[in-house]
Amino acid sequence: MKQLRLKVLAGLFAVAGVLSWGGARLWEAFGTLPSVPLAAPVVLAVIAVVLTATALSLRSRLRAQRERRPDAKGVEPMMAARAVVFGQASALVAALVSGMYGGTGVFLLGSLDIPARRDQAIYAGFSVLAGIGVIAAAMFLERVCKLPEDDDEAPSRA
Repeated sequence: MKQLRLKVLAGLFAVAGVLSWGGARLWEAFGTLPSVPLAAPVVLAVIAVVLTATALSLRSRLRAQRERRPDAKGVEPMMAARAVVFGQASALVAALVSGMYGGTGVFLLGSLDIPARRDQAIYAGFSVLAGIGVIAAAMFLERVCKLPEDDDEAPSRA
C-alpha cells in the first residue's frame, strides 16, 4: 500500500483554496455567497478524534502483541489495512474541504467589518485547523499501521 504524501495533500489544499477563492469572488459578483456551516469544523474535529482513537487503540494492541502478553488481542492485517484506507481517504477529503474553506476564508478577510462575514471567516478558519487535525491524525494512523521494511530481501535482478 502506498503511503500518503504531504506534498499531494498540500497540492490538493492549494488547488482547492485557489478555486474556492475564485469561486467566491465570482459568486459574490452574481449574488450572496453561501455561508460556511458551523458544523464544518465540528464534523472535521470529530473525524480527527475518531482517527486518533483508532490509531491509539491499534498501537496499544500491536504493542501488546509484540510483547506477547497472554491477554493480548491481535490485530488482523485486513483490519489494519481498512484503518489505513479510512485514514487516507479522510486525509484526502480533509485537504480538499480545508482548502475550500481556506479559500473562502481568505476571500472573507476583505470584509471583516461586517459581523456575519467575520463569523463566517472564523468558521472557515476553524475548519482549516480541524482539517489539519484530520490530516495529522491520518498520518499518525498510517504510521502506527506501517509494516517494517524487509531489509533482508533485496529484489533480485535476472
